[in-house]
Formats: sequence, structure tokens, C-alpha cells
Amino acid sequence: MNKQQLASKIWESANKMRSKIEANEYKDYILGFIFYKFLSDKEVKYLKGNDWTEEDIKLYLNEEDTETVKTIQKNLGYFIAYENLFSTWLNMGNDFNVSNVRDALSAFNRLIDSNHKKVFDKIFDTLQTGLSKLGDTSGSQTKAIRDLIHLIKDIPMDGKQDYDVLGFIYEYLISNFAANAGKKAGEFYTPHEVSLLMSEIVAAHLKDRTEIKIYDPTSGSGSLLINIGKSVAKYMGDSDKIKYYAQELKENTYNLTRMNLIMRGINHYNIVTRNGDTLEEDWPYFEENDPIGTYNPLYVDAVVSNPPYSQHWNPTNKESDPRFKDYGLAPKSKADYAFLLHDLYHVKPDGIMTIVLPHGVLFRGGEEGVIRKNLIENNKIDAIIGLPANIFFGTGIPTIIMVLKQKRSNTDVLFIDASKGFEKVGKNNRLRASDIKRIVDVVTQRISVDKFSRVVSRDEIRQNDYNLNIPRYVDSSEKPESWDIYASMLGGIPADEVNELSEYWKAFPNLKKALFTEETAAYLHFSTEDIKKKVSEHDDIQSFEQKFKTAFEGFGEFLYKELIEGMFNLNVSMKESELSEKIFERLNGIPLVDKYQAYQILNDEWKRIAIDLEIIQTEGFESTRKVEPNMVVKKKDGRDIEVQDGWVGRVIPFELVQESMLHDALEELKVNECRLSEIASEYKSLIDELPEEEKDKDFINDDRTAFVPTAVKKAIKENEVEAETLGILKKYDALNTEEKAIKRKVKKQAMELQIITKKTIEELTDSQVKELLKHKWVNPVLNGLFELPKKAVNEFVVKLEALKKKYETTFFEVEEQIQETEESICAMLDELICDEFDMQGLAEFKKLLGGK
Repeated sequence: MNKQQLASKIWESANKMRSKIEANEYKDYILGFIFYKFLSDKEVKYLKGNDWTEEDIKLYLNEEDTETVKTIQKNLGYFIAYENLFSTWLNMGNDFNVSNVRDALSAFNRLIDSNHKKVFDKIFDTLQTGLSKLGDTSGSQTKAIRDLIHLIKDIPMDGKQDYDVLGFIYEYLISNFAANAGKKAGEFYTPHEVSLLMSEIVAAHLKDRTEIKIYDPTSGSGSLLINIGKSVAKYMGDSDKIKYYAQELKENTYNLTRMNLIMRGINHYNIVTRNGDTLEEDWPYFEENDPIGTYNPLYVDAVVSNPPYSQHWNPTNKESDPRFKDYGLAPKSKADYAFLLHDLYHVKPDGIMTIVLPHGVLFRGGEEGVIRKNLIENNKIDAIIGLPANIFFGTGIPTIIMVLKQKRSNTDVLFIDASKGFEKVGKNNRLRASDIKRIVDVVTQRISVDKFSRVVSRDEIRQNDYNLNIPRYVDSSEKPESWDIYASMLGGIPADEVNELSEYWKAFPNLKKALFTEETAAYLHFSTEDIKKKVSEHDDIQSFEQKFKTAFEGFGEFLYKELIEGMFNLNVSMKESELSEKIFERLNGIPLVDKYQAYQILNDEWKRIAIDLEIIQTEGFESTRKVEPNMVVKKKDGRDIEVQDGWVGRVIPFELVQESMLHDALEELKVNECRLSEIASEYKSLIDELPEEEKDKDFINDDRTAFVPTAVKKAIKENEVEAETLGILKKYDALNTEEKAIKRKVKKQAMELQIITKKTIEELTDSQVKELLKHKWVNPVLNGLFELPKKAVNEFVVKLEALKKKYETTFFEVEEQIQETEESICAMLDELICDEFDMQGLAEFKKLLGGK
């Protein structure tokens, strides 16, 4: 399985296993055990790298060997004895007990190296205290833990790419637990897409630096901080030059932060964490045991945070606090600006900060209005980005990202209304890759885009009394629908409405004359009934589509060279960005095609390509010829068990091989499968043909949807039904016999096709593998891109057809149709025969209709 499949499998099982335990709590247990497995496997890997055998580990890895304990502590920061290893738990089978976990966690905390205390101390406290919640008895707790450790045993932790696999699974589980945790999700998780947006903005600012410090004062699970580090590391090359500072109030969430950072392979000396109240206890400037020698104020290159929204806090006696004294104190009922000012205080003069806040901070008055004014006058606010509503788990309130800097050469503020760019996923909205890319480009290029962004002067903000509400500066609303009175009454298409399609007329300069005839200068008529045909056949459209093809000429060969020939040397984390720039270059000068739609096509495919590349770079080219058992969960004796259901390719999909290399066998199977579908339809038709009274007989099931085969045979044999019914039953019986034969054939063909596909993949030549990878990686990108000009033309046609339909029928014609209908109804009323009272009523009704 790739990392996505493994993460999905673990989540599905974990969600079932947690039963009635809250998602917010259960995450602490499974993530805690994953972390323990990571530390345990890391120690085993270290020992084997130093020539320890499995037998040595079993015999000598204990606390009595003090020299070994000290060596391991010095190199890893902790020590785990053989009896407490994760692998030992697995091997114990039915002898495993919850007490083994309690003893192991207690021993871990006791055996932490003194130089690593801050990183590891009490890191398993949440797990240790929560074990009792996994069951009412020791036996039920043991079973729950045994199920858990068996669930996560397949997570790889000892290979080149395993920090990424482990990190992906950890992040995947956290995000899914957040989606199920309701309002509590905000305590520990910032949605990945929001985190990525903030990360890319920060990375663009820091990309030329060789060493950086980043800080999250409300770190939650640590995912936001880690994503910042990953984005910056893409430009730096050396991730060991990034130092992470994290502070978190809640102990269980603070432990998540530390686990997450450690499992990403970040060296302990680059991790500085603190469990404390950010607003009440600012980051300590010194160690308590050496206040003079360790005095060191914390100023960093980037601060990122997603603090709790509008939380109560205590501003008493904080007027002289250096974080707040130059700007003002936030009201005690809303700590939003207190968090912002805390963050800003810790930013270096050439640094940057991004913070997620509720929309209200932009316009609320009182103390917040004073702080807002001071931030503007001190030139700290760089950009304000309005996010879509309902983008965070557990809350639907509108939110913003504010970008601030200590030193700026400009005095304006960039406003972005990104509230309309998202996709709907379940109950929540989610930023797409193209939405993130669009926002980041506007921020880095600092440009105004109609209905999306605007660079606003400080004077204009002053004129608005420092109100920063985004709609004051960016109007992203759609133009309301209007109706031309003349055209509505007398027909024709208003020239003004035609001219609103100016971007299309600019792209297709001769098309307008071909589509319209002028009635007057102000009103036009379509010269064709078939707009789509007229547009698609026009020379301007042909030239537009050819221009696109020319721009992307040779792009398939370029992708082949970059991705397939260069698969071992490319940087997976950077390549997507490089390819997107190449696509943007080719789109330069192509009208109507949205380059961000092109980017989304690339990103959708890149998610799959990147997984394949990671596997190939980690396991070698031979991994493309690997097949694995396809494991599925099935019910047996009331229990879910994993069983094999055929095979799957490690990299090359069976379906691709069958379509490309085993086409005849695949078609033969599809023909039979198609026949089975036809038979199912024919069954339904036969039931419809039966007389209604026959449908209650034994040969039809209770809900009248299917024949009962044994009863059908009995009815045919006894021959006690009408001839018509007997004929239908015989048709069914023949079909049923045919269906059984075809099902046997399909099962055999499918099995044979699986076997030959497996053999084909395992025996692929290098050139065949590359050709299949071209079909899997390159062709979908090309196909998606070449649909873009067609999509632009189709959107244009839809607008033209809507314009035609809008004024197709005039009010005069509507009036005529109404009159004709009234006369028709009156004529029908005259033909009615009824008593005198009904006749009087009908006469009044005719008067209303306009009849005499």
C-alpha cells in the first residue's frame, strides 16, 4: 500500500475501534502509540546499525547494562529496554497485558537523557492517564490496546522516505479526528490547506535565508509549524538550519506538538517547546537556574498562529507589558488582538507573521479600534486575506489571515477577498490548490485584481476611520441581472449586453459580425439559430484552439524527460512548482484560459505522481514491477477480517496494463459483463410483462422486484399457469441458465486476467515501464490541459445562448399567447353542460378571462 492507502485503512479501523470514546480523546491514544512505536523502532534501527543482532537485542538490551543505556541515551535522548519495545509487545501474543504498557511508559520517563528532558519529559502523560478510558476492566483495556498496536504495526519507520510516510499518516489521522471532534477541533488543528497558504506566504518572504527561526505561540498539534518548515526548506535545501519554537497551553495538545516535531525527523536541538499560557507568561528570556547566563529574548524570522477566537483574557496590569504598550490592550472579552500583538513583538525587524483571526477584528470598535489605528499608523499590516466561511472544523464563522511585518518600505495594505474560491467537502468548505496558488501569487506580486484584490493607500484607510472590512475596499459581488425594457417589449439583443462579453470579442475579433445583424446601433439580432455550431466552426475559434496547441507543442516530450527520464534526480517537493511555471510561461499570451485552472489540473495529477515518485526513489526502479496482495475487509463469524482479493500493482495499475497490453482479453471479459447487465434489465422487463394478478404468485418475491428461481421451475414443471405467463417464465428460466453460465465464465476470465496481468507486470521491460508511466503520469496532464480552450469556448457559447433565450420571447408575444389561451378556455367552457347556478359561475369566470 502507498501512504495514502495505509493512512485511510488505519483511520477507518481506528474510527470503528474508538466506539463511544470521543474523537478528541481517542486521537491522543492512537497518536501516542504511533509515537511510541516510532521511538522503539528508531532505537532498534540504531542498534542494528551498530552491529547488534536480534539475539543481542533480546539478551543484552536491559537497564543492567549501564554502559549501553548511557550510549543509547546520549545518541537518542532516551532508552527503551527489550521487554518494553513495541516489537516485543507484538511478539507476546496473548501474554500481552495493559500493565506492560504502564510499566514501559513509566520506565521511559525515568530513562530520558538529562540533555533531552525538555523534548521528552512527560510526553506520554496523556496516554498513560488515558489508558483506563479504553475499557472498564484490565481485560477490556488490554484488548483495546492490542487491537490498536496491531492496527499501526505496518506503518514503516526505518526507510529513506519514512519520515514523510509517518508524517503523512499522523497528519491524516489528526485531520480526520478533527473533522469528527466538532468544536474541540479548533484546539489542536488548523486545516491543512489554510496551513499551506500561510506556509507559502512565509516561505516566499524567507526563501533567500540560510538559517531561520519560526515560532507558533498556540501550536496545537504542531502541524502549522511543520508545514511552514517544509515550505521554507524547499528553498533552503538544508532543513537542519530551521529552529522550531512552540508554545501550547493544554498539556495533551502540547504533547502532540512535541511528538509531531520529533517524528518529522527534526533534530532535538532544533526543537524548543513550552507548555504554558502565551498571554499570561510570555516566552521566558532566561532559564530559571541561570537567569544571567541564559538571558536571550526570543525574536524569530516568522511567527505563525491560529489562536482561539475571541477568547476571554485578563489584561489587568499589562499596560507596561512590552508586547502591548505601544498599541493598546485588547478588551478582556476578546483576546484576538492580544495574540496578534504577542506574535508581532517576537518578529525580527526583517521578519514576517501570519495569523488567523475572526473577521470581526477588522471593524470592531473600542479598544480594538485603537489597536487597529496604531498598527496602521506604525505601518505593520501588510496584507489582509478574507477566507471562505465554514472552512474550519467546528465553526462556520468567517475568518481572515492577517500578514504583518516589523519593517516595510511601503505604507499601503493589500486586501484580498478569497471568500468565493473553494470546493465543498462534506459539511465544510476547502481551499483548492489553485485557490492557494492564486492568493500566494497576488500577495508576493502585490497586485490588484478585479473583484479579488486591491492595494489600498494608508490615506484611504484613514478616510474610512481605520475600518479594515474587506468589502469596503474590494467589491467581489456579481453584477445584478438587469432587463432591457425595449428588448423585452419589442425584441432584439441590447448591444450593451453583447459588449459586456468584451474579453471574448477581443479574443475573437471577427466572430461578432458573423453572429449578429444590426437592427439599430443599440440593438442586434442573432443571425443563426445554432449558436454552438456557428461559433465552433468560425475561423477565430479554430485559430484560438490552434494557438493553444502550438503553445504546448512538445510539452508531452518535456514532461517525459523531466518526470520519467529524470525520476531519480528530481526533487519531488520542488518539481510541481517548476512544472507550473513552465505551464504559465506557455499560457502567456493565450486569452480566456485561466492559468490557475491549468495549475489545478497539474496539482490533481501531481498528488498521484508524487506518491509513485517517492516509491521509486525509495525502493528503486524494480518497484514498478512489483505486485502486492489486494487486502480487503470482509465479515466472518460477525467479525471484520482482512482477506486477499486479487492483486494490485505497487506503482503500475492493473487496469492500465490491461487496457494497454491485454486489450483483447479485457474486451472479452467486458462483453460478458455487459451481457450480465443486459440480462438484469431483461429480468425487469419480464416482470413488467406479467399480468398484475400473476405478480402475487410464489414465483415472484414479496416486493415484486425479482423472480424466485426454484418457484419458477416448479411452475413450469406443473404447467398450471396461463399460456402467456408460462411463456414469460420459460424466457426467465432460459435467461437464468444463461446468466449462471456467463457468471462462471466471467469469474474464470477475471481470475485468468488477474494472473496474466500480474505476470505481465513482473516481466515488464524498462522501456515498457516507461511507456506505461507516460500513460499514467504524462497523458492525464496533457489531456486536462487540452480541454481548457474547449472549456473556454463552451462557457462563451453558454453565455450567448443565455442572452438569446433572455430576449427570445417579447412581452407582446407573451400577451398574445395569454389571449389565445383565454379564448381557448372560453370555447371549452361554452361546451360544458351543467345546472343554472354552475352556468352563472362559469359566466363570471369567462368575464375574468376576457370572454363575453
